[in-house]
Amino acid sequence: MARRYLLLGMGVLILFVVSLAMLARGPALSAASLPQVTATLTAAPKVPSPVRRGPARVTVNLETREDKGVLADGVEYVFWNFNGTVPGPMVRVRVGDEIVLRLRNAQTSKQIHSIDLHAVNGPGGGAGLTQVPPGKEAAFRFKTLNPGLYVYHCASPHIPTHIANGMYGLILVEPEGGLPRVDREYYVMQSEFYTKGALGEKGLQAYDSGKGKVAQPEYVVFNGRVGSLVDGNALTAQVGEKVRIFAGNGGPNLIWSFHVIGEIFDRVYPEGAVGSGGNLNVQTTLVPAGGASIVEMSLQVPGTYLLVDHSIFRIDRGAVGMLRVTGKGNSAVFGPVR
Repeated sequence: MARRYLLLGMGVLILFVVSLAMLARGPALSAASLPQVTATLTAAPKVPSPVRRGPARVTVNLETREDKGVLADGVEYVFWNFNGTVPGPMVRVRVGDEIVLRLRNAQTSKQIHSIDLHAVNGPGGGAGLTQVPPGKEAAFRFKTLNPGLYVYHCASPHIPTHIANGMYGLILVEPEGGLPRVDREYYVMQSEFYTKGALGEKGLQAYDSGKGKVAQPEYVVFNGRVGSLVDGNALTAQVGEKVRIFAGNGGPNLIWSFHVIGEIFDRVYPEGAVGSGGNLNVQTTLVPAGGASIVEMSLQVPGTYLLVDHSIFRIDRGAVGMLRVTGKGNSAVFGPVR
């Protein structure tokens, strides 16, 4: 009898020790019962469709690259980027999802790259687990605990240089039940570029860290280049529609005073705080460096509306876009005196 109680006591002790070890490690993130999903990623200004209403185990595949591209007419730059675009692709997931993020660094890269997602609850936002040399890859897991619109960026030394060269994007963590329905959604991100040559100087331009340190950019742009949202690249909508813009600021230095000339934001979720009711009837909203905001507006009158940084001289450096609205005029709202 004594031997039986001794064995039972030893079994209880073993279970207790195993439980303590599991608690020390933290809860496991994987859940075989969850549906397995690969995230749909979209390049700005496109936005992924709203996600399913139940949690899932979502795989997000990103690649860091170093590509020569166009910064302005006649001006080239070597952009460090995610998935070949600046900003990087938009990721759309749901609160309660379990994310497996796989990061590959292209063989052609010269730098080590990584990712820090502001949507992560954990040291470094994942950066410590994703310091990836050229031609290699890494992965880590996290659970989306807080709904909101968040910036992600590279966090490899020297961090400001990696961000300044184009390594940032947005991840939306939808709340339970999703966001209210709108007619159109767009992804717009402002950032700065610090070139050796002066504004408009032609040819391939090198990065100037000295200008970065004193926050004196030659270019302040939407979606990675001058003219990305102008003329044939303008955003579009129709009279009577409601438009939502997911607005991020990659920085690395400047605050964005986001304003649409000729429109008032019906609702603003400041700093991407979708858990709040938002602010109503806003003319200009601040988007901090490394932060984001969501704005919604209803369109009553056709025409071309300008997206700007209302630190207004930045228009001359590239911070201007267009929203072209078509449809029937509404003289009761706007029009000439007859």
